[in-house]
Amino acid sequence: MTENDRLGVGMVGYSFMGAAHSQAWRTVGRVFDTRVQPVMAALCGRRADNTAAAAERLGWAAVETDWEKLIERRDVALVDICTPGDTHPEIAIAALEAGKHVLCEKPLANSVAEASAMTDAARRARERGVRSMVGFNYRRVPALALARRMVADGRIGTIRHVRAQYLQDFIVDPESPMMWRLDRERAGSGALGDIGAHIVDLTRFVTGQNITGVSGITQTFVPERPLDDGSGSYGEVTVDDAAAFLARLDGGGMATFEATRFATGRKNAMRLELNGSAGSLAFDFESMNELLFHDHTEDESTAGFRRILATEPDHPYMHAWWPPGHGLGYEHTFTHQMRDLLEAVGTDGDPEPSFADGLAVQHVLAAVEHSSSNQSVWTEVPRQNES
Repeated sequence: MTENDRLGVGMVGYSFMGAAHSQAWRTVGRVFDTRVQPVMAALCGRRADNTAAAAERLGWAAVETDWEKLIERRDVALVDICTPGDTHPEIAIAALEAGKHVLCEKPLANSVAEASAMTDAARRARERGVRSMVGFNYRRVPALALARRMVADGRIGTIRHVRAQYLQDFIVDPESPMMWRLDRERAGSGALGDIGAHIVDLTRFVTGQNITGVSGITQTFVPERPLDDGSGSYGEVTVDDAAAFLARLDGGGMATFEATRFATGRKNAMRLELNGSAGSLAFDFESMNELLFHDHTEDESTAGFRRILATEPDHPYMHAWWPPGHGLGYEHTFTHQMRDLLEAVGTDGDPEPSFADGLAVQHVLAAVEHSSSNQSVWTEVPRQNES
């Protein structure tokens, strides 16, 4: 392998998402035969001691405490952004303008304006051979990638209904402390942008259709939370705790979406059900290796939902893993994400989801917020240039 076959990666951020991405960068080249091999060149964080400890634990060769210096490094060809949303635009645009490939965690930004600027920068960079991708990792669940393939093959016919939910309960306790995810300036929105963005993207991915309009509501159940500084003071929660909205698809179907952090007993229940003229598909991430399929063309006396265990070698991504029946986990979705990005870079292709895809999701989120703040008025979602 030559130096041209290696891709130096620099990552910004090392907590939850940073750990997941690090696991994937360590694993992808050992599992998949990619055209280029990643080299974990440098990790960037604000505090030198903490970043150094994280780099040693996660497998990064060097440390930076300034993301601008990370971008300047000659051994970094791709910048992986795992920081809160308010930092995404500045880092991503600077990296793209410096000729670095970019992987940016979702949601792409905290506003449509910021996401638009990032998409414009990605479009300009692409003309110079510089690639970019937004990190909607759930696209890489084999069962969901299989669902996309089945829809494209016409197995459920014309889509009439989509039901999408993302249910968690991790902040049900009103004494759970304030965190950056509850601060609008840093996070952009709450459950809507953090987990709702995933089911918006998955709906677009699996159906191959766009959302054309929405009517939504959002709610904050706990308006203040204790500060995590021992002062006994409370801080204002400035994002939603839950969001729900109706939507129309450009293929003629209708959809319902729900995202909440207050579904007691639900830890990470991301659910997607599609009802078509010829059948249905259903998925729940808490049973992530399974896809339920109903073939409505079968005889009524025996027809019904059947379980597909998405672990066969011809199922998406599964050829590289274990014998059939040996399931995968959450971390594998990131490994698949890195595999697809490396393949795109290695073949001078366009990775998906693109920043344009991230912008399309951002338009939906903005429309939901506009609708919610205006008595759930029906709000059109602008059509986007997908290039």
